[in-house]
Amino acid sequence: MAAGKMVKSSLKERYHIPNTTQHLNHQRRIPMSRFVSTALIGAAMLVSGNAFAANYDAAAGKAVYEASCASCHKAGVMGAPATGNKADWAPRIAKGMPALVNNSIKGFKGAKGMMMAKGGNPKLTDAQVGNAVAYMVGQSK
Repeated sequence: MAAGKMVKSSLKERYHIPNTTQHLNHQRRIPMSRFVSTALIGAAMLVSGNAFAANYDAAAGKAVYEASCASCHKAGVMGAPATGNKADWAPRIAKGMPALVNNSIKGFKGAKGMMMAKGGNPKLTDAQVGNAVAYMVGQSK
């Protein structure tokens, strides 16, 4: 009988079979650590999104808006969110400034409408587009 116990012991060691209780406890800890990691990453993204928004000059964006963006965003042409309309802008603002600016620079086609890259004005710099977005967001909160 002693030999039988040695065989079981050596099989566990040989095939790295975990102690069932320890293995189950380890599995229970993983979801909590993933939750904490996800929460920390989300917080970091939120903070970086606010820092990203701070890099834009809404006052300078007003001139860009009036010259290039108002033709669609003033009246909501082609599904564009109308500047100042909180209901139109709320779901977009919730996605964060990086997503708004990226869609504005590269162009966007969504369920409610579309936007050409840089609003159809390729002469605009990325910073100018970001400034205009910051202006519209500021007017629509």
